[in-house]
Amino acid sequence: MSRVCELTGKGVMTGNNVSHAKNRTRRRFLPNLNQVTLASDSLGEKFRMRVTSHALRTVEHRGGLDAFLLKQADADLSLKAQRVKRRIKKKLAEAEA
Repeated sequence: MSRVCELTGKGVMTGNNVSHAKNRTRRRFLPNLNQVTLASDSLGEKFRMRVTSHALRTVEHRGGLDAFLLKQADADLSLKAQRVKRRIKKKLAEAEA
C-alpha cells in the first residue's frame, strides 16, 4: 500500500538528517496517515479511506466529505475518491432536476 493521502495526494518527501558536524544522510518524511471512515451526507454511505490528519481537519473545516470532494481538484484525489465525487455530483444533479 502506498503512503499517499487519498484526498490530498500528499506523499512521502525526502531530505537530509544533518548532524552537528554537518554530515548529511538521506531520510524520508512520511505523511501522518490514518485509516478513517468518512460519511457522505448526500449518498447516505460511509467510505473507508487512508488520509492524513491535515486532510481530516480540512474535511471538517469545509463541512464534511461532500463539500470537500466537490471543492478538491481531481488531480489530487485517488481513483476511489474520484469515483465517490462523481457519484455525489450525479446525486446532487438528480436532486436539483
